[in-house]
Amino acid sequence: MKNIILIISALLFITLISPSELSAQNNRDQITVQVDGLGCPFCAYGLEKKFKEFKGIKDVKIEMETGIFTFSYPTEKAITLDMIEKQVDKAGYTAVSSKITRADGTTEESKQNITELSEESEIVTKDIFVAGNCGMCKARIEKTAKGISGVVSAEWDKENKLLKLEYDSSQTSIGDVAAAVSKAGHDTKYTKAEDNVYEDLPGCCHYDRIN
Repeated sequence: MKNIILIISALLFITLISPSELSAQNNRDQITVQVDGLGCPFCAYGLEKKFKEFKGIKDVKIEMETGIFTFSYPTEKAITLDMIEKQVDKAGYTAVSSKITRADGTTEESKQNITELSEESEIVTKDIFVAGNCGMCKARIEKTAKGISGVVSAEWDKENKLLKLEYDSSQTSIGDVAAAVSKAGHDTKYTKAEDNVYEDLPGCCHYDRIN
């Protein structure tokens, strides 16, 4: 008898959900972003607050240990990887990777730049001074450098402010890397960030400017 009552209750609950409500639940994209630079609950709050500018966002979850940020968004709004990563940037963090699982099951993922080498490639190892303060700076600087075609590896040291690069000199140059990094908000030995870009960085990233 109890089983029959439970089944009847379940059927009644299902009938209370209108077709439009079911459709709304099914027509949502699932987004997963790995965010670098989330050091504390306040960081997570700042990220979530920035994404609430996306009207219709739901199911927000942030795993502090892994930096995994997930949420759902209405399919009809056609969110893109570029929109997601730019919003992470506006919050002051760096999107390491992003993935959208559409309501129809298709997926879209951000792709890391992979430098292809040839017989003509000449690998150069060089350090460049890049101003910065914290882990958020490190993530931003390294992602920017690694996004340049020709860069094989990039690692920034917070203590000595040196960005260690390996790159194919037939594809890029230290000047190209410096220009890209300063465009992202960080002064280098060769180039300076625009004042407005520097000011838009999170407070903890406001390093002492290079004269």
